[in-house]
Amino acid sequence: MALETVVGHEIANASLAAEGKKRIEWAERNMPVLAQIKARFEKEKPFAGVRITACMHVTTETANLMRALKAGGAELALCASNPLSTQDDTAAALVHEYGISVYARNGIDRDGYYAHLNAALDIKPSLVFDDGCDLVNTLHTTRTELIDGIMGGCEETTTGVIRLSQMTKDGALKFPMIAVNDTDTKHMFDNRFGTGQSSLDAIFRATNGLLAGSTFVVCGFGYCGKGVAERARGMGANVIVTEIDPTKALDALMQGYRVMDSLEAAKLGDYFVTVTGNRDVLRDEHFAVMKDGAIFANSGHFDIEIDVAWLEKNAQSKSRIRHQTDEYTLKDGRRLLLIAEGRLVNLGAAEGHPASVMDMSFSDQALTAEWLLKTAASLAAGLHDVPTAIDKEVARLKLAAMGVTIDSLTPAQELYLNSWEHGS
Repeated sequence: MALETVVGHEIANASLAAEGKKRIEWAERNMPVLAQIKARFEKEKPFAGVRITACMHVTTETANLMRALKAGGAELALCASNPLSTQDDTAAALVHEYGISVYARNGIDRDGYYAHLNAALDIKPSLVFDDGCDLVNTLHTTRTELIDGIMGGCEETTTGVIRLSQMTKDGALKFPMIAVNDTDTKHMFDNRFGTGQSSLDAIFRATNGLLAGSTFVVCGFGYCGKGVAERARGMGANVIVTEIDPTKALDALMQGYRVMDSLEAAKLGDYFVTVTGNRDVLRDEHFAVMKDGAIFANSGHFDIEIDVAWLEKNAQSKSRIRHQTDEYTLKDGRRLLLIAEGRLVNLGAAEGHPASVMDMSFSDQALTAEWLLKTAASLAAGLHDVPTAIDKEVARLKLAAMGVTIDSLTPAQELYLNSWEHGS
């Protein structure tokens, strides 16, 4: 039943709330760890009196994290971390069914994006959840008056952690931020299995193309790149990996992938996916040698990995030919196809990671936020790791939810591992 008192919001269509609620509840079925945490939060109310601003993808999975935090007593304001990832029905349901402030509309322009971000900050948060560091960046540039009231926050993306690491190095970060992205249950599973599956899902939805027998170029071989490469190879593609890190390039080579520089790969690829966290990974020199009909997409966080501006400026024509697929015709007649405007493809052209994967990532977020409330005063400003105990607890709960048991150390084994006195 829709709420009579409506919280602050700016969304696309309130009439979508009932449909959004159904989808949120469907995702909840596949998030058993977060459900357990939510049930405990509801009893203990660890966030009573705490205001939290979150800049995240407004999806059904994020909705369940927000519901868990609200059950714990938090006052929340959510804005979108990507204009194309917002699910308008989810946003409507959060506002009208669950009483959570949301400032997000699918396809919002840049000015609207930052207006929403600032509206979410107007609650004067004491904790922040970020996805890409835009929220933290705004706090340190145009909303500095709020910094003294913030005890800390969580960052869940590789790109965001890179930016926060640089802020810490430069002495610019004014409060503690926790690198939730760097937990094993996040980057090993969310980044690898989630990004791998959802990126290919988006490509299929956008193009209905066949990967078997194609040449598939993955730019970047971090955890996300590994996942994309594994899934593409599993679908029968001939996978090429490009890298700037010699260790990661060697890893890819030893796993049986072809490894070469990106300019050489540009001549061969039928599909390209950028997963680097950097900018201009595919640019004019690559476009100049690509095949007619080459398809490319970005699974890195921001829409700067592919030089879309060059395509917009130099293409003879552009047309939207399929779902979230733009065809750029160059002066020589070659047609290059860009999915989701170069934005995060798995959310721009599909629904993002499966809920069962986000169950772990958002459980990490929830437990880390609870821990941060207790320890923020003792943490220096800068980037910090999630305590290992939280990561292990999430993995343990996930295994239990899946009906899997594992071994425990015997007393003799415990003694052996914790003593230097035992020889071979």
